[in-house]
Amino acid sequence: MTSLAQWIVSIDAGGTFTDAIAHANDGRTLVTKTASTPDDPSRGLTNAVAELAAQGMDLDEVKLVCHGTTVATNATLTGNLARVALITTRGFRDVMAYRQGSRPQVYSLKPERPNELVERHARFEVNERIASNGSVVTALQQDDIDAVLDRIEALEPEAIAVSLLFSYLNSVHEDMLLAALEQRFPDTPVTISSQVAREFREYPRTATTVINAALRPVVGAYLERAASSLAAGGVSAPFQVMQSNGGCVPAGRAAGQAHRLILSGPAGGVSGLLRGAAEHGLSNVISLDMGGTSIDVCLVRGSLAPYTSMQEVQDHTLIAPTVDIHTIGAGGGSIAWVDRTKRLRVGPQSAKAVPGPASYGRGGTAATLTDAHVVLGTLGSGALAGDLRLDYAAAEKAVREIGDQLGMGVIEAAEAILAIAMAHMVRAVRKVSVERGLDPREFSLFPFGGAGPLHAGLLLRHLGLSSVVVPYQPGLYSADGLLAAGLRIDDSQTVLRPFGTDALPPISRWLAERRDELVRQVIEDGAAPGSVQASVTVDCRYLGQGYELSVPLDGTSMEDLGLIAERFHPLHRELYGHSSERETVEIVTVRLAVTGGFDRVAQPARAAGTAGPADAAIVVHRTVHLPGTGESTTAIYDRTKLQPGNTLAGPAIVQQMDATTVLLGGQSGRVTGNGDIIITEDN
Repeated sequence: MTSLAQWIVSIDAGGTFTDAIAHANDGRTLVTKTASTPDDPSRGLTNAVAELAAQGMDLDEVKLVCHGTTVATNATLTGNLARVALITTRGFRDVMAYRQGSRPQVYSLKPERPNELVERHARFEVNERIASNGSVVTALQQDDIDAVLDRIEALEPEAIAVSLLFSYLNSVHEDMLLAALEQRFPDTPVTISSQVAREFREYPRTATTVINAALRPVVGAYLERAASSLAAGGVSAPFQVMQSNGGCVPAGRAAGQAHRLILSGPAGGVSGLLRGAAEHGLSNVISLDMGGTSIDVCLVRGSLAPYTSMQEVQDHTLIAPTVDIHTIGAGGGSIAWVDRTKRLRVGPQSAKAVPGPASYGRGGTAATLTDAHVVLGTLGSGALAGDLRLDYAAAEKAVREIGDQLGMGVIEAAEAILAIAMAHMVRAVRKVSVERGLDPREFSLFPFGGAGPLHAGLLLRHLGLSSVVVPYQPGLYSADGLLAAGLRIDDSQTVLRPFGTDALPPISRWLAERRDELVRQVIEDGAAPGSVQASVTVDCRYLGQGYELSVPLDGTSMEDLGLIAERFHPLHRELYGHSSERETVEIVTVRLAVTGGFDRVAQPARAAGTAGPADAAIVVHRTVHLPGTGESTTAIYDRTKLQPGNTLAGPAIVQQMDATTVLLGGQSGRVTGNGDIIITEDN
C-alpha cells in the first residue's frame, strides 16, 4: 500500500536561472527558481531538485523528470564542439567549403569566409558512388575502408561523421563504414547521414551530420552527468529531454540526436503557449519568452504551432524538425553600453547569471535592462527568486555611469535603456507577424519568462495587440510547458517523384511501416497509448522549382496521398499570389511525426474570488517612473493574493516570486479562473 504522493518534475535550465516545477497527484505544486551554473549545468539541475525536496517532494516517489537544456545551444553558439573527422564520397571532400554556392556578403570587398565545421585536413574521401536512383555505381571496397580508418586513427578525433552521396536513398556504404568505425573506435561516437538526415541537398545534409557528431560528446557527457546526479540524489524516474521539435525524447537517445536539442528550452514555452491558448479559447497568439539572456518569439495561427524542417545555426544550415522560433539577444540581463559614436546600445551581450546585473550584488558592474527597471521603480528592492535581493544603490550607480557618458540624468538614462530594449522586442514581434503579412492586432500576447510580464503593458500599447495574457507562473511557464509537450519522434525521407498514381504506393508503404514502428517506440518511451497520434506532411513544388512548400495531410492512406496536388495549389497561391493547376507537382520529401502525451496529474481548480477591484491584494504603494506617465504613486499587488474575478486598474504592478507584471495607465487587468491575468486597453 502506497500512501505517498507521486510527483512529476520539469526543469528548464536557462542562461540565468534554472526553473523547476513539481506536480503531485494529491494536487500539490512546488516551484523553485535557482541560479544557473554555466560551468556545469548539471549542478543547477540537481540544485533545483534539492530545493524541491526541501519543500516536501519525496524523491523516491518521483515518476517522471522532463528537462529543457541549453547545452547544445551554447556549445554551438560558442564553438565549444568536439573535434570531428568527416568521411565523404571521393570528389566531395570540399562540400563543407563550397557550402551551397552562395556568398553571404555579396557586395563586400573583404568578405569573411564562414567558419568551416571541419578543417580540410580532417576530411577524408572513399572511392564509392551511389546513383541518384539509389543503385550502386562504384562499390565500396574493404581496402578503401581500412586505408581511411588508418588515417583517422592517426588524427585521434573526438567524433566521426560520414556523409556519402545519395546515401539517403541507399545507405549500404554508410552502413559498412559505420560497422568498421565502431569496431575500430568503440569509444568514439560515429554519426552517419542516413540515420540523422535522410534528405537531399548535399551541404545541409553534411552539415547536419557534422553538427550532430560534434555535439554528441558534449551533450552525451552532460546528460550522463545529469542522470548520474539525479540517481545519486535519489531520483530513479525516467529522464526525458525536450527537443527542438516541441516534444521530449528519453535522455538515453537524446545524445545520439544531439542536433535536435539546439532549441530545447524555448520549445517548452511554445508547448505551454498552445495549452494556455486552448484554455482561453484563443487561436491566434504570440509568445514572448524573455529571460535574462535572450527573447524567444513564436507566432501561433489557427491553433497550430509553426514548424520548419531547416534552421540556420551559426551560418550553417541544419536539417531538423523545429518549432519556428525567432530569437534575439535582448533579455533582462542585456548590457547597456555606449559605442564610439556616443550612441546608446542595449545587448546582445548579457550579464548572464554570473556576475549578473549590478543590482544582483554578485560582482556585476555593467548597467543592464534589469538595473534600469530597478532605477525606475518597476522592480522593487524586495526578494526575488533564489533568495536574491535587488540592490538599488548598485543599479543607480551603474545606470548613472551610462547617463554621464550621454549627458543624461539617471532617470533619463534608465528610460533610454528601456526604450531601446522595447524597440528590440517590438521588432522581434513584427518579425513573426507584420513581416509575414499578419496584423498583430488580431493576436493576443503571452509574455512569460522572468522578464516578459515586466513589459506586458508596454507591448500591448506599442503593438496594438488584442490583449495580453500573463500566465499564473510566468517565470516557470517554459518549465511547466515541458510536461504539456509530451513525447515526439520525427522521421523523413526524400523521394523526388512527380505526383501520380505510380508514385503513391511506395510512399504509402513507407509511411505505414514507419508509423507503426514510431508508435511502438513512443509508447515504449512512456507515452500513454490512448494519446498517441501521427501526422503527415509532404514537401512539394512545381517540377523545376528550387524550393518546396509543406503540405499537411490527414493520414497515410492512398486516398490521403491522392489529395497532395489538390492541397498544394492553394498553398502556393496564398504564399506567392499565383498557382497553376496544369503544372506537374513534384513530391520532394515525406515527413512523419508521432506524438504521445504524458500521464499528467490532475490539478485542483482555483477557488473563485469576488468580482471587483483587488484592493485586498495591495501590499504597498510605490513611486514609479512609467514610460509616458512620468512619476506616479502606483499600487503594488501580491500575485498570490489575487483571486479569480478580481480586477486591476492601471497603472499597477503585480509582484510574485518568479516575475513582475506592469500595467500602464488606461489599461485594465482581469484575473481568470486559472489565475492568469488578461490585460486590455480601456478604450
